[in-house]
Amino acid sequence: MIYGIGVDIVHVDRLVKWGRTPGLIERFFHPMEIVDAQNRRSSRNVSLAARFAAKEALGKALGTGLKGIQLKDIQVVSNHNGKPDIKVHGTAAKAIEASGAQGVFLSMTHERDNAVAVVILEI
Repeated sequence: MIYGIGVDIVHVDRLVKWGRTPGLIERFFHPMEIVDAQNRRSSRNVSLAARFAAKEALGKALGTGLKGIQLKDIQVVSNHNGKPDIKVHGTAAKAIEASGAQGVFLSMTHERDNAVAVVILEI
């Protein structure tokens, strides 16, 4: 059964601006997300924008927003085929546990200047 659905869109220029502020990217992203994005070189900002959209979409799916959740505790990973998934740590793990959700499903896409993510929580 579906517990919640969340969707978010992020303009890529937002991440370009954040990249100019020391420490801001590190505040919002798990260290491995930053490494993965840096390995993508020219698509670094698109990758981070999609991941940020996923974090926002998770908060919407929870129905609580991101209140009390540190964004870097939400980690977007990809499996060997490139399928995205969400790993939760610390404050995000506590929020998922409190919701009773058993499954987290993620889909992301991007087109030029925008990145979109959809999260479905299953109970």
